[in-house]
Amino acid sequence: MLETSSENKVIPNISDAEIKALNKKYKSLSATQRIKQLYQDFDVIDVMLTSSFAATSAFLLKLFSEINTEQTVFFIDTGYHFEDTLKYKQALTERYGLNVKSISALKEEHDFTSKDETWKKNPDFCCSINKVRPLDIIKNQYKVWVSGLMDWQSDHRSTLDIFELRGEILKFYPLLDVTKEQRDAYIEEHDLPFHPLVAKGYNSIGCKHCTVPGEDRSGRWNNSPKTECGLHL
Repeated sequence: MLETSSENKVIPNISDAEIKALNKKYKSLSATQRIKQLYQDFDVIDVMLTSSFAATSAFLLKLFSEINTEQTVFFIDTGYHFEDTLKYKQALTERYGLNVKSISALKEEHDFTSKDETWKKNPDFCCSINKVRPLDIIKNQYKVWVSGLMDWQSDHRSTLDIFELRGEILKFYPLLDVTKEQRDAYIEEHDLPFHPLVAKGYNSIGCKHCTVPGEDRSGRWNNSPKTECGLHL
């Protein structure tokens, strides 16, 4: 499937047929079963799991904490997170015994966006510097990138498959076809903690400069057609 070069960079070497076979294999499985199967098909050292520790991140993180305690969780610290997000990250880390590693932009590049207030004039560029680039630095060390995207969250996400080759990494969305009702029922059943801002009407939570209360992702980059930070495009 995917091979690694001598420079520790993953080389895409998976055919469309193999990806189609993975999707067929995982389609009928539950989210929990998919995650368990992932570690039968791939080594934990080849799996990159990211979390924004936003609205309902506890859902995916609880599932992983019960299946593989060795899994590292990467948090992209943009420097612009709500204080509530950082507190929520700490609370989930302690509650589920997570191995969380924060990554961030180069100081001089982040400082530029702060002084320039880049999010006001070019939010795509701000996201590129503070979210996309930091992850790009480590992304080529892994074969599979796990994300908690769900297909009802945006038009773009509704076009995805459980497995997709994106550039030089295989994306895996174990929650892709979980409905909002199923997610909320699981959260209630297991008494999972919501992000504190959810109670204030924030249903999708990113950087404080670009997030306002709103349904689903309507509160992100308010008054802009932008619906994705660029990480998952």
